[in-house]
Amino acid sequence: MSQRIPATELSANFRGRAGEALADGQLSSNFRTAMDSLMQKRANAFPDADEREGLRELGNRIKARSLSKLPDLLEQLEQKLTENGVKVHWAETVEEANTLVHNIIEARKGRQVVKGKSMVSEEMEMNDYLAERGIECLESDMGEYIVQLDGEKPSHIIMPAIHKNARQVSKLFHDKLGEPETEDVNQLIQVGRRTLRQKFMEADVGVSGVNFAIAETGTLLLVENEGNGRMSTTVPPVHIAVTGIEKVVANLRDVVPLVSLLTRSALGQPITTYVNLISGPRQPDELDGPEEVHLVLLDNGRSGAFADAQMRQTLNCIRCGACMNHCPVYTRVGGHTYGEVYPGPIGKIITPHMAGLHNVPDHPSASSLCGACGDVCPVKIPIPELLQRLRQENVKNPEEPQLVKGGGAKFSRKERWIWRSWQMLNTRPGLYRLFLWAATRMRALAPSNVGPWTENHSAPVPARRSLHDLAAAHLDSSGETSS
Repeated sequence: MSQRIPATELSANFRGRAGEALADGQLSSNFRTAMDSLMQKRANAFPDADEREGLRELGNRIKARSLSKLPDLLEQLEQKLTENGVKVHWAETVEEANTLVHNIIEARKGRQVVKGKSMVSEEMEMNDYLAERGIECLESDMGEYIVQLDGEKPSHIIMPAIHKNARQVSKLFHDKLGEPETEDVNQLIQVGRRTLRQKFMEADVGVSGVNFAIAETGTLLLVENEGNGRMSTTVPPVHIAVTGIEKVVANLRDVVPLVSLLTRSALGQPITTYVNLISGPRQPDELDGPEEVHLVLLDNGRSGAFADAQMRQTLNCIRCGACMNHCPVYTRVGGHTYGEVYPGPIGKIITPHMAGLHNVPDHPSASSLCGACGDVCPVKIPIPELLQRLRQENVKNPEEPQLVKGGGAKFSRKERWIWRSWQMLNTRPGLYRLFLWAATRMRALAPSNVGPWTENHSAPVPARRSLHDLAAAHLDSSGETSS
């Protein structure tokens, strides 16, 4: 059985990491088993195709309408939250967001933070940032806790430890916590629960993500199954929510179909165990809840996507992970191969705005363009279309105006010259006929290696006679016969 390669020893580039993942038989088995189950659960959750497609269309319209009014909705959200007693902070970069979070914790002289699941906090690398400043930040989501304990990053946006099986988790708990080994999933969950329960009571600050922010009422909505999100947001005296600016919607009515789409697409559930609606800190006549609530709204490249009429559709994403579950590439190489916070199809169109296309030049091409991701997206993001757009941005001349940050990463003057020559050849009949004549008569000189193509294909060799030659010979022959 192949051994898992530690994250610290993975290759620095996508192609290298993909090769290592493909060679890991256990990883492939774990993902195949998990993805097959998730795809079947999603299919069972939408037994009526007409209802599913109608709901997807509604979700697309809601998100499109929200994005069309994004600046106004964000201002309304800030106003309503402020009226509710929530302190709103704006951050253009992850550095600014981390500084804001750290300042809030320092103002309370906090040293222990417990965190519910949040992909935006992963964008910020908040855990590492706080640890460098003497603040412990413990993940309370079971999957996040497992990968944190093993010194890894999440490999899926919904199920962070999906790349591990029960045996691997058991060994991890045995090595790190001294627990007896067992493959009973319920026992493993109880190990994590016992460890985390005390941390909730000791934490100075709780951190969470946000699934949807409702502008009309100034409400933060979080969905979860384990209860750790509710513990993180209510037990510590301070709650800090972090989210991207695209999570805002107009009203509670808009949230209902979006939550249904999210839970059914992600895990095949009609609804999650917990749906948390947070509208402010604890009031004087209330017995529980945090004394302070803060919201950090992060840009981190989102406004750049918003400014592009086509790429703006990436901001529709509700973070369900369905595109990953159905992607033949992600299923075979896993989330760590992408080397970024957001893996899979959605990561390939989100990450260029955050990290710059020049830092992830292979991502847009790591797709078969089979269309499965677009077919299952609950808000109908045309992911294959956006991947093709990014491929075009990838090969633009860097000296030209770039619409996507870091465009032109794969620009090649040689390739540009080849395609221009190809265009010239196919638009000039005389030149085309001369090329055919030369290619058929000098076919022996055709190269046997034409780059990556010949790694899995036979090298193309011109025929002995072109179709034009064969047609002309046939006509000549027919003419002689009829005469």
